[in-house]
Amino acid sequence: MVELNIKFSGLVRVFVYGTLKPGEVNYKKYCAGKVVDVKRTFVEGKLFALSMGYPAMTLGDSQVYGYLLSFSNPRILNELDVLEDYQPTRQPPKNLYNRQIIEVYEPQSLALGWAWVYLMTLDRVEQLGGFLQPDGWWSGCGLTTNYNYGL
Repeated sequence: MVELNIKFSGLVRVFVYGTLKPGEVNYKKYCAGKVVDVKRTFVEGKLFALSMGYPAMTLGDSQVYGYLLSFSNPRILNELDVLEDYQPTRQPPKNLYNRQIIEVYEPQSLALGWAWVYLMTLDRVEQLGGFLQPDGWWSGCGLTTNYNYGL
């Protein structure tokens, strides 16, 4: 797999659906003070809760809800890659998550363009005992889709 240094509109855009969402455990450490824009969005995929206390997303045709985070510093990807146990030079099955690009939509289903997302293989989800989140939403601290974040 070739690693691409993709920037969108001068910003690095990442779709987050788990612990990196505003209000969740890793937002403050990895994103607060670095994010220049936040939009509530969704992508197509399947969302699973893992027993370790964080979610995994796979490719699929359901809606997965989260946030589109925009960063001005492209080095944020290096930090997120470490968190997600992703190394671009490693074979995809050896990574915990794999960083890919995905089309992102606003709640009214209008396409917003492309962003990075961290996906897990279905085999890995099954190995880790993931269970499907049919509503496409995950929260480790009880946040609902109506959570009003503060930047």
